[in-house]
Amino acid sequence: MSNDERIELAELLFPNIKHDRNYYENMYPERKLKEGAMVTRFGPSPTGFVHMGSLFGSFCDSVFAKQSNGIFYLRIEDTDQKRSIENGIDGIFSDLDAFDIVPDESSIVGGEYGPYIQSERTEIYQTYVKDLIIRGYAYPCFMTEEEIAAIREEQEINKTKLGIYGVYAVDRDLSLGEIKEKLNNSEEYVIRLKSPGNSKNEVEFIDLVKGKIKFPENDMDLVLLKKDGTPTYHLAHVIDDHLMHTTHVIRGDEWVSSIPLHIQLFDILGFDRPQYVHTAPITKKDDGGIRKLSKRKDPEAKVSYYDEVGIPIDAVKLYLATILNSNFEEWYLNNSEKSIDDFTFSFDKMAVGGTLFDLDKLNNISKTYFSRKSGEDVYNETLAWANKHDLEYAKLLEENKDDMIKFLSIEKDGPRPRKDIAKYSDVKEEFSYAIDSMFIEENYAKNESNKVYDINLVLDYINNYLDLNVTNEEWFNKVREFAVENGYAATPKEYKKNPDDYKGHVGDICEAIRVMITGRMKSPDLFSIMRVLGKSRILDRIDLYSKIYK
Repeated sequence: MSNDERIELAELLFPNIKHDRNYYENMYPERKLKEGAMVTRFGPSPTGFVHMGSLFGSFCDSVFAKQSNGIFYLRIEDTDQKRSIENGIDGIFSDLDAFDIVPDESSIVGGEYGPYIQSERTEIYQTYVKDLIIRGYAYPCFMTEEEIAAIREEQEINKTKLGIYGVYAVDRDLSLGEIKEKLNNSEEYVIRLKSPGNSKNEVEFIDLVKGKIKFPENDMDLVLLKKDGTPTYHLAHVIDDHLMHTTHVIRGDEWVSSIPLHIQLFDILGFDRPQYVHTAPITKKDDGGIRKLSKRKDPEAKVSYYDEVGIPIDAVKLYLATILNSNFEEWYLNNSEKSIDDFTFSFDKMAVGGTLFDLDKLNNISKTYFSRKSGEDVYNETLAWANKHDLEYAKLLEENKDDMIKFLSIEKDGPRPRKDIAKYSDVKEEFSYAIDSMFIEENYAKNESNKVYDINLVLDYINNYLDLNVTNEEWFNKVREFAVENGYAATPKEYKKNPDDYKGHVGDICEAIRVMITGRMKSPDLFSIMRVLGKSRILDRIDLYSKIYK
């Protein structure tokens, strides 16, 4: 087909496209950013909830853009309208907003490179495809689904590569007259790429995580525009990444195999290639093996899961940072006064293989996060969570605010702060003794040993020896004196040497007090708990214990 014929064909196929590609090149000029600034994008499809893989991707995009003083934008890739769900776009923004991942540009906040929804950019894609028709890199394909299925069946029988290419691309060399005849007969068509590639040749590119990768050139005549004129993902994202001046495409490594096609499209469209960063899949241990985290099988794959169980969003982001860079966790543990924004992430510290999603590790990170929060902050955040998920507990928290803050502040100021909370729901579990009505309800269910302690001994100590207006050290010395006076060893070590000489040791007395006033054998600092409760409430709890274990 001659150049004049291709121009005629382009006008025939796209009579309503009045602009040329230069119009859009001028509409979307180069961004005025400092050297080294990254422009990244998150391109979700509104086909379901945001899952952990998508959250991780958006987190990566936002982190690298922010630390380079660049731009992170959100582009809704809704070219597959059949799979889009109601309120899908709103759900994406809601999920990201919950994790404080806020793009610099989007359909909500705006920007100079929009529209940021692909279905609103159809005319742009058609303009560039019209140009490809003129230059001989695209053609209308009238093959029916039945014809394509027959070709696939033949390829499977012959064990040849599947797809429309070479001799199987039967419409790629139709004459202008043949095309006109088919159009006059109202035959449906798609626009396919007329690939200039040869699978015997290799294409090479540098992935910033995986390094140098080689693939056979793309020789597939893949669909660019569907029958309704809307673009495929492959075409749309290449044009958008160019016009929006994306510098780094950060995406899951399931897209690596598409690189030959995407590079080919960038080249034939005359665009500069972006840098590619393919992230390792997030995996999970399952029945002795390892598989990809599944949004259908695994509740933790759904980002709403973390709010439901009460894991703070900042703790989840800290965990994502450990997945993103292998050296982050050690840095975080050694820099208690710094935030995630103080860490410099790099591509060379990203995993090449799969990254294991470990809930236990997430819980440990979350415990460290909570250990660095003040008691008042933990109280306020827990109350906010309870107001969404546990109204009955929220009411109790409000009624016992002062005491709860005091309890939550115990062992916060030392060199090794307490790490007994991994999620907001743990506060209710771990500090149930802090609220009298909850303590009574539990009836010492946390007393795992089922020991029965000497009530009279403890009452003697509380009534005649306990002084709540002393230091922790002075208090314990007094307990030790009381222990010795009542036939107990002053230390566990001393008791271990001569067990027959003693009734027990000082720790046994402390254990008895702890169980009677908290209902459990382990708790934060005992004397601090006693000071918050006060002698009257301590005696009330011992009285309750005596009624249960009489």
